[in-house]
Amino acid sequence: MIISFDLDDTLISKNKFKLEKPILFQRLFGLECIRLGTVDLFKKLKNEKHKIYIYTTSYRSVLRIKWTFYIYGVSVDYIINQQKHQRKIKNLDFNCSKFPPMFHIDIHIDDSQGVNLEGEKYGFKTIIISETDENWTQTILKSI
Repeated sequence: MIISFDLDDTLISKNKFKLEKPILFQRLFGLECIRLGTVDLFKKLKNEKHKIYIYTTSYRSVLRIKWTFYIYGVSVDYIINQQKHQRKIKNLDFNCSKFPPMFHIDIHIDDSQGVNLEGEKYGFKTIIISETDENWTQTILKSI
């Protein structure tokens, strides 16, 4: 299964949830910390043979996003940033913030109810997690 994750306020935030412990390389390269539990969740999903994508409306570079996870010892299989999304969706007859089927994604994980509504409208599966859900990884694993 291909599972995609949003970044902002889902896996990355400055003050909305607890973060993984900072690593020296982050400070040197100015990379962001990721949400506490992400490393274990990604490793578990990878062990279960799922592919992990990042699907963000951010303009961060693909390389920057890749390094954000790599420094924690986890890899992502594919990254869709705003530039890739816009290039691909311009050929379709509608506009939405994210459209996972366009990238063969089976389920998208986000914090936005708006993305959930788009999923209902355009027929793609979402899991919406709250910034206050301390058991967010279990919420995802149970839904999958």
